[in-house]
Amino acid sequence: MTSEFKPKIIAFLCNWCSYAGADKAGGQRLECSAEISIVRVMCSGRVDPQFILEAFRKGADGVLVLGCHPGDCHYRNGNIRAMRRMAVLEKLLVQFGIEKERFALDWVAAGESEKFQKISQSMTEAVTRLGPLKLKGYVTR
Repeated sequence: MTSEFKPKIIAFLCNWCSYAGADKAGGQRLECSAEISIVRVMCSGRVDPQFILEAFRKGADGVLVLGCHPGDCHYRNGNIRAMRRMAVLEKLLVQFGIEKERFALDWVAAGESEKFQKISQSMTEAVTRLGPLKLKGYVTR
């Protein structure tokens, strides 16, 4: 893909861990992808698969969901709920013509700024290689 393409990536981040990890990455001035737009949610378990489908429908080239590590959820089992939902969603995305590399679920603790940096850069590189998402029947841009 040409170097002109700048992917639009939406990242749903858990308030307690992943958002704090992203904030710490910024505070440490770690180089993170500028193509990622963060949506702060109270828990990764609150991210409904429809949010992700809507993000793709409205023009996102990639979507990330980042939450607390399993076993460390501030809402007991919200991240386990997210894991179950996203496993089903991943199978549906392929049927909708969305490559599996355009979506990721991962865990980032508040102190893992470097992990947030790595995930954001990895996602940006993967989506840039794939190019813009073209959903049939939708005008996304």
